[in-house]
Amino acid sequence: MHSPDYVSISLASAIALRLSSGRFYRDARPTCANLLLTYPHRCLANCAYCGLARERPGRPVDKSFIRVEWPVVPTGVVLDRLTTYGSEVKRVCLSMVTHGQAFRDTLDIVSRLKAALDTPLSVLIAPNLFDRQRLAELKAAGADMIGIGLDAASERIFELRRGRAVGGALSWAKYWRVIETAVTIFGVEQVNCHLVVGLGETDADLVATIQRLKGLGVATYLFSFYPEPDSRMARARRPSLARWRRLQLVKHLLEGGRLAPEGIGFDEKRRIARLNVDGEELEPLILSGLPFMTDGCPGEDGSLACNRPFGSYRPSEPFRDYPFQPAGDDIRRIVRQLRLEQLLPNRRPLAGAASELVPACAGEGT
Repeated sequence: MHSPDYVSISLASAIALRLSSGRFYRDARPTCANLLLTYPHRCLANCAYCGLARERPGRPVDKSFIRVEWPVVPTGVVLDRLTTYGSEVKRVCLSMVTHGQAFRDTLDIVSRLKAALDTPLSVLIAPNLFDRQRLAELKAAGADMIGIGLDAASERIFELRRGRAVGGALSWAKYWRVIETAVTIFGVEQVNCHLVVGLGETDADLVATIQRLKGLGVATYLFSFYPEPDSRMARARRPSLARWRRLQLVKHLLEGGRLAPEGIGFDEKRRIARLNVDGEELEPLILSGLPFMTDGCPGEDGSLACNRPFGSYRPSEPFRDYPFQPAGDDIRRIVRQLRLEQLLPNRRPLAGAASELVPACAGEGT
């Protein structure tokens, strides 16, 4: 059972399309159908943090991806279910893996999806398989947006987690060439780049890469590292909620032009230590909850489509990114997690956040 006649589908998407049973905590339903190419050996890359890594122990069929199951389903069945139960689906995202047949099979599945649906379509590509011609072919087949999983925020971390240090063949320089070429073909804001927080990078690395991508017209989507069992990084620690919240906020400020890189102060470990930003301007933004929502591709109406509920945490754990707009107690938790008194020592309390903050959740430490 392999692509193009079969695809893997995220568990949340499978539940939404009545392919698996389950309920959604806080009614956090996915509004994007996430599909993944599937092959007997899954992926030929060997990234240290990935559940699909070539050398991760276990049978390929049993490997998880972002710590959830991805049932393998006939592509035709997925198309039928999208037609029947896909009224809430604002976008479909097909993710590639590193495999010799992946490009050909991606074009096949994209063509099938576009023939059956009017829904916008993103493809998370494997850049090592692409050049300008292939990018143009993918756009002609019907993909309107593409994502690129750079993941590492610096060349050093890329080599350590994805390159020669782990027996991988991926190239930092090649990824950046594809990112730049993709913008010329798909257009500004039609290309996005994934960065994973917690692979060993510094906050300064992340700020520099976010700003570099912004200069190219590429959106940054942040992901919080969540170790996969039996992967090379299975025992690595997740980023603290304080660090994660600050990076979410800073990314939002940078991309919105409300903060310049030189307005960010770092400590001796290159962690964000202070922000040169007006606290009164910051207050409504924090209280809106928008910086802390999932980063993902939009639907036709411009609102978030790829909300990936619980992609980097369990429903029993504190939210990392919110698949809906947070409000009320969620905002009070976010304010506590940010520890703004350290970043903005002269700020006044946030008026809209209420004086009684909820108790700290497990995992909210530094």
